[in-house]
Amino acid sequence: AGVAEMLLRWAALLGTLCIGSLGEAGDRRDLRGCPEIVSRAQWRAAKPRCQKLLGTPVDTAIIHHTEGTACSSSTSCQRVVKAIQDFHQGPQRKWCDIGYNFLIGEDGRVYEGRGWKTMGAHAGSKGNWRSLGIAFLGSFGCDPGQTSRPPQGPAPAQRGALRNNYALKGHRNFMSTSCPGQSLYDLLRRWPHFRA
Repeated sequence: AGVAEMLLRWAALLGTLCIGSLGEAGDRRDLRGCPEIVSRAQWRAAKPRCQKLLGTPVDTAIIHHTEGTACSSSTSCQRVVKAIQDFHQGPQRKWCDIGYNFLIGEDGRVYEGRGWKTMGAHAGSKGNWRSLGIAFLGSFGCDPGQTSRPPQGPAPAQRGALRNNYALKGHRNFMSTSCPGQSLYDLLRRWPHFRA
């Protein structure tokens, strides 16, 4: 799947955020048109070592790429997400948990990271406290040849996890990094809620 297809999944995730009816990842009400959210239990997440609550609704969604292995099946994506958690909790980072709130795989699924209510570790102290961190699994540094305008995401509803006037930003808008990769960032800049 290409970057454009993954952006369609991002639009679907925004739809999930905006519906406001999802609740926790284990809540399996009928949500036609929303991506499947794979719970932490399903991808065998380790328990978080600590947690800090995130005040919602937040005003920013920060987009990342994991700059690592992409995945195209549920099994391979679960392995990649678990490896990211192991790295984030391991001796190199020593974080409480996986850094992102949600991760999106090329298999069409959204993987629950820290979830809706827990502050992430993805954009430094000035970004984490007021945002959801959404990571695309894979590396998006090269131009995918996408020339058409990305689809417009649905407008957030009053009850969602994002404010109506939320800002969509790339990781590079908060820290000195190339994340989320130039090709993904170029597409994000065309989205209605994008703000540098």
